[in-house]
Amino acid sequence: MNAILSGFGILAALVPGAALAQAEMCVAPAKVERPLPELPSAKEPQRVLPIGSYTLALTWAPGFCRAHGDEPGKAFQCGGENRFGFTLHGLWPDGRGKLWPQYCKATPILPPALIRKTMCATPSEQLIQHEWAKHGTCMRTTPEAYFQRSTSMYRAIRFPDMVALSRGQLTVGDFKRAFADKNRAIPASAIRVTTTREGWLDELWLCLDTRFRYHRCEAGTGGTADAAELKIWRGK
Repeated sequence: MNAILSGFGILAALVPGAALAQAEMCVAPAKVERPLPELPSAKEPQRVLPIGSYTLALTWAPGFCRAHGDEPGKAFQCGGENRFGFTLHGLWPDGRGKLWPQYCKATPILPPALIRKTMCATPSEQLIQHEWAKHGTCMRTTPEAYFQRSTSMYRAIRFPDMVALSRGQLTVGDFKRAFADKNRAIPASAIRVTTTREGWLDELWLCLDTRFRYHRCEAGTGGTADAAELKIWRGK
């Protein structure tokens, strides 16, 4: 089986100062579960709209597993020998106003080989199917090209020392600046940080223009205020 070793693990030790986006330890499953279809609904209707920008969304896995690790379907990400830092939630097309395109066309279940290839970036078969059905189908691309783009962008990101940051007093603005310092192409103004009600780090939403270049996020598009206190759950 193919083990991916990086992040705060072996590869980071070999490259001083480099904190990569990939998992600390991820072994892709030999066989993936078949996801259920992801379809529009009354709550999540189909919307075919022009694309005005994009968002690359990353999830802080230790915090996610703290809240959801006991739920069905979370064992690959939150149990066993796999250890994740940030994972790839998805690449989302945004609209030109308050609404965004979603579920633009019907799609079959993704091929098992493609799902398995993506599991060490997005560690959930169902989420992989969801991201393609809800977001990827609106981007005039193929599943293979969609996940190639999103996983390549994800793996290019570098992270600050999350353990050190978790041990001191920290604001959202402090975190954005530390993140931007590690990524020359990503200014602090292109980063939105989402948190739980208790102030724990939840996700990063990185703003992109229509050519997939990081740029300043528009006002009113979400995220926690820079002055807010930020806590980072490190896991067990």
